[in-house]
Amino acid sequence: MKSNITIAIPISGGRLCAHFGHCDTFALLEADRDRRIVVSRKDLQPPPHEPGVLPTWLHEQGADLIIAGGMGARAQNLFTARGIQVIVGAPADEPERLAEAWLAGNLATGINACDH
Repeated sequence: MKSNITIAIPISGGRLCAHFGHCDTFALLEADRDRRIVVSRKDLQPPPHEPGVLPTWLHEQGADLIIAGGMGARAQNLFTARGIQVIVGAPADEPERLAEAWLAGNLATGINACDH
């Protein structure tokens, strides 16, 4: 397993956007698993939301993990097929805090905020 991981988090207003496909930007966080810290962050504007577009785009950006509030089952399957792990039910918090909580093994998740 590689030490560094790229975590993609959909954001709106500086915090996790509850509806995955409706975010303003994606925070791509490079994190060191061994040290459990975020090393860098870049925010990217996604292409227009259409079925199947975001999984391909985020795979091209090198995403290893998606932390989301809500995501439909079809999108989750498309990410998984590309080898990208998906976590849903994350709270609307700042991307670095979410990533650091996941790295520490204590990211609290609730229900998937998406029902389609």
